[in-house]
Amino acid sequence: MISRILVLFAGLSMSALAMAQPSLNLSGYTLGYQFRLPGQPGMAAETSAITYNWDTGTLFVVGDEAEAIVEVSKSGEVIGSMKLSGFDDTEALTYIGNGQFALGEERTQSLFKVTYEADTTLRRANALPAYSFGPYSNNEGLEGVSWDPRNNSFIAVKEKNPQAIYEANIDFNDGTGSHDILFDAALLGVLDLSDVQVLATVPSFLGTGLDDNLLVISQESRLLMEVTRTGEILGSINLRYLSGAAEGVTIDENGIIYVSQEQPSVFVFLPPTPAVPEPETYALMLLGLGLLGFAARRRRIA
Repeated sequence: MISRILVLFAGLSMSALAMAQPSLNLSGYTLGYQFRLPGQPGMAAETSAITYNWDTGTLFVVGDEAEAIVEVSKSGEVIGSMKLSGFDDTEALTYIGNGQFALGEERTQSLFKVTYEADTTLRRANALPAYSFGPYSNNEGLEGVSWDPRNNSFIAVKEKNPQAIYEANIDFNDGTGSHDILFDAALLGVLDLSDVQVLATVPSFLGTGLDDNLLVISQESRLLMEVTRTGEILGSINLRYLSGAAEGVTIDENGIIYVSQEQPSVFVFLPPTPAVPEPETYALMLLGLGLLGFAARRRRIA
C-alpha cells in the first residue's frame, strides 16, 4: 500500500512541477549594496540604461543626455568611456556580444548597432543605418531594449501613450526588419515602462523555462517585475522606498540583478540561496507528508 501511495505522490509531484512556471523568486532577492556612478558632465549623468557585458564581466551605462557610454565594474569603479556625438535622448542599451551594443533613442525610436571603443568618439552618422520602432515620439517612445541570444531577436519597450512591448527581428546591415506586439502591456497594470531584460542571457537559465521570462521595470510605478511572454506577473520587487527614478535593469551570469537610477547610482539585488525551497517545493513536501501519514493510518487500521 505504501509503495502505491509513494508512486501516486511521485506522479502528483511531477504533475505539479510540470504545471509550475519557473521563476526567479524575486520575493527572495535582497538588496546587497548600492554604488554611485560618475555623474559629472560627459559621463553617466541622469543614467537611463544599464547592461551587462558577459565577455568582460563589467557593466555599461548610458545617460539620457547622450554624452557617453561608460564602462564600470560591478562595484562602480570607472573602467573607460566612449563619447557620443549627434545622438539625442539615449534611453536604451543592450549588449549583443563581441564588444557590440544596441543603442536606442527615445524620441526618434531608433535603434543603432554600435561597437564600443574606449577613449574614442562615436558619431551618430557613422552608426547608420538604424532600425525604427515608429514615428517621432515626444519623450514617450523607445525606453528599453534587450537582446535574446537564442534567436538574435530583441525585446523592446515603449514608455507610454500607448505602452508597448515589442519582439523584433532586425538586420542592422540595412536597417530593415520587423516588430510585433509581444503581449498587451496593459496586463502589467503599471504607469509606464522603463526597461526590459531578457533572462536568456544567463547561461544557466537556458533550457529551464526561466530563459523565456523577462524582467520589466516601471519608473513611475516604482516596480521591478518578472513576467512571462504572455504578460503573467510571476513576482516583483517594490522599489518605492529605494528610488523614485529607477529606470534601468540588467542581470549577470550569477542571477544578480542591477537596477540603475537617474541620480546616478545602481542598486544591486542578490538572489536567494539555492538551499531555500521555492513555494511549490514546500507544497510538495507537505503533500508528501500528508500522503505518508495517510498510509500509516491505513496500516494501523488494517
